[in-house]
Amino acid sequence: MPRPRDIAVIDTLIGFRDRQHAPLVASEKVKWDRHPAEYMFKDLPGELAEGQDRDTSIEETIAKMDEFNIRVGVIHTNDDRTAEALRRYPDRFAAIMPTNPHRGMDAVRDIQKGFDDYGLKGVSMFPAGQNPPCPINDKHWYPIYAKCCELNIPVFCTTGVPGPRIPLAAQKIELIDEVCYDFPELKFVMRHGAEPWVDLAVKLLLKWPNLYYSTSAFAPKYWPEEIIRFANTRGSEKIIYAGYFPMGLTLDRIFTEMDDVPFKDDVWPKFLHDNAARVLGL
Repeated sequence: MPRPRDIAVIDTLIGFRDRQHAPLVASEKVKWDRHPAEYMFKDLPGELAEGQDRDTSIEETIAKMDEFNIRVGVIHTNDDRTAEALRRYPDRFAAIMPTNPHRGMDAVRDIQKGFDDYGLKGVSMFPAGQNPPCPINDKHWYPIYAKCCELNIPVFCTTGVPGPRIPLAAQKIELIDEVCYDFPELKFVMRHGAEPWVDLAVKLLLKWPNLYYSTSAFAPKYWPEEIIRFANTRGSEKIIYAGYFPMGLTLDRIFTEMDDVPFKDDVWPKFLHDNAARVLGL
């Protein structure tokens, strides 16, 4: 059945338009104009015009969220507009913190401060994008995992072959297995496809109770068949919606293509809202 229109969506990856969309990546060998994986996204959302107030993009994102019945958008704390967005719309945005494991206990203290100051809802990881790269099961991450368990907040981790032209080894899917074994309480959300190891991702999703998969950075027509099949069978509580506006996709495209995704009727509310609400504690 097509996507129900009456579900209040939680988008677990959204942001604000800027004059430069993408975060920096670790490798200085990667040259890009607007996005470190721009070869993968042919129709990037437009940038803000020179001189345009960056804060206007907060209102723009809220308007787009209203258009597609997105009740809550998950934003990153490394955007300097996040504090203002949370102040204006505390019930519409939830913040997660990109984290550098090489900062050691300073990173752990930052997580605690964010949790105390504005109710931080999670941590974002980019293992291949660290300098040097830091594999998912590297012990530099373990203090961060322990803190997230203590605070009962999830980690959202880029997995699989990274879009930017940087080495992939830090994001191999089998590395998640050790983390789930060592931290059974940790809520771990795979981001950005887990390709080309989606079959293994599904096996691990079935194996570990607190492991999840989000659809970030992929247009719906490219969502893996294995993930759709898993959601429709044994994994309805494991698959979480995430968009990619404005980093690489428009919400118009995402929600238009989503109507062709063959989720079962009982899967849609879990996928669009319930699973994310449970994981984020919303």
